[in-house]
Amino acid sequence: MADQINQTEQQQDLNQLLQVRRDKLKVMQEEGRDPFHITKFDVSHHAQEIKENFDAMEGMEVTIAGRLMSKRGMGKVSFCDLQDKSGRIQLYARKDEMDETNYNHFKKYDIGDIVGVLGEVFRTQRGEMSVRAKEITLLSKSLRPLPEKFHGLTDKELRYRQRYVDLIMNPEAKRCFEIRSQFVSYLRRYLDDLGFMEVETPVLSPIAGGANARPFITHHNTLDIDMYMRIATELHLKRLIVGGMERVYEVGRIFRNEGMDTKHNPEFTTCELYQAYTNLDGMMDILEGILSGACYAIHGTYQLKWLGNDIDLTPGWRRLTMADAVKEVTGADFMAVLGDADAAAQLAKAAHVDLEGVPHTWGNILYETFDQKVEETLVQPVFITMYPVEVSPLAKRSPECPALTERYEAFVCGCEMGNAFSELNDPIDQYERFKAQAEKRAGGDEEADMMDEDFVLALEYGMPPTGGLGFGIDRCAMMLCGTDSIRDVILFPTMKPLD
Repeated sequence: MADQINQTEQQQDLNQLLQVRRDKLKVMQEEGRDPFHITKFDVSHHAQEIKENFDAMEGMEVTIAGRLMSKRGMGKVSFCDLQDKSGRIQLYARKDEMDETNYNHFKKYDIGDIVGVLGEVFRTQRGEMSVRAKEITLLSKSLRPLPEKFHGLTDKELRYRQRYVDLIMNPEAKRCFEIRSQFVSYLRRYLDDLGFMEVETPVLSPIAGGANARPFITHHNTLDIDMYMRIATELHLKRLIVGGMERVYEVGRIFRNEGMDTKHNPEFTTCELYQAYTNLDGMMDILEGILSGACYAIHGTYQLKWLGNDIDLTPGWRRLTMADAVKEVTGADFMAVLGDADAAAQLAKAAHVDLEGVPHTWGNILYETFDQKVEETLVQPVFITMYPVEVSPLAKRSPECPALTERYEAFVCGCEMGNAFSELNDPIDQYERFKAQAEKRAGGDEEADMMDEDFVLALEYGMPPTGGLGFGIDRCAMMLCGTDSIRDVILFPTMKPLD
């Protein structure tokens, strides 16, 4: 009961504050000073630029603009913190140094208002780098107060729902998105320098393929057909390899109608790339180069702290087959019972692996053992290679062991950071694997691949030996930002609607 009374009082206080701000706006509009009629303000400098170059700029006249984050008044002198895209700087406003009317108007501005300032760079008696205001113009009236000064916006769910307020109040949130942007810029430069061409492929398709995932379904009214939002860009990009584009990549949005947690959002961003005439080894070199290089370019070091672990992204990552990784952690030697599902099941059960619902094949049991017992132990960066063919419908079989494929996944802190293949280019083998996936789908597996006969047709024209790689931009940004939730690196994550 007490909580309800407190919430009611808080709402009443808020309503009063909202009305006061609207009343101020009404007065300004009646006096012909409507801030929303202003269309432009020329900014000459930003806060951080002034601070970094203060000695050279002291005494210089500047124009800056941003949001008022605090106000402190002492009669005829006022101090404010102004925040722009680069950070904060103090404003010094003195009544006898400004037009009196302009100063009196400024005194009525609220925290959260956006202003433009003409002033002079100087240092206060206390040594604070500041801008001495000559003229202050209200550019936009904030009709809603910012969160309370000392507590800020701390409720994580509210931060995700109101990202605009989160970015105003929490500098570390903004830093995450700066790092994400720097990472995407770096990977584009890296791939462009290797001769890759960036392309765009369809988001809507009559077939959802290229991954084992449940798709979102929509309807095309003109064609009167259901279409799927893409779950991967793979099959279109490999068509381009068939067409002679030897190195292509796409940074694009992917949609999977699956669960949400700290590592998964229904829509997310991936980079997929394909290079003709190379294999799995080439794809390992590229992913290692992108992640290590971006880490060093952004942070100036290969060392990071993520998910409570100190990790080292220095080039030269470990490379280990899945069977060897399982043997290293559990002692179970699956290669000694290659092809024998019953023996594999005994090894898995001895390692306390839950096989309920797992298809009774050697490959599926090996993969499940790795998934349950090994993946979470992979803290330092490592490439796990040679995946069973049953879980790799688009990867080329290993010439030395046809039960395995030339596929890898990279792991850091138990998280998958990338998935790559020596791509399957045998159209007959591809058709049979699609057929097996289609049978799974017909049996109720909504994540199994669909039959894509046009892709098989493309392979029949001939695709060169090709390496392919896909990795999540969001997951990489999580690592580089040191955050434990994907929602911290997606500006507007999917949220359950409020009642």
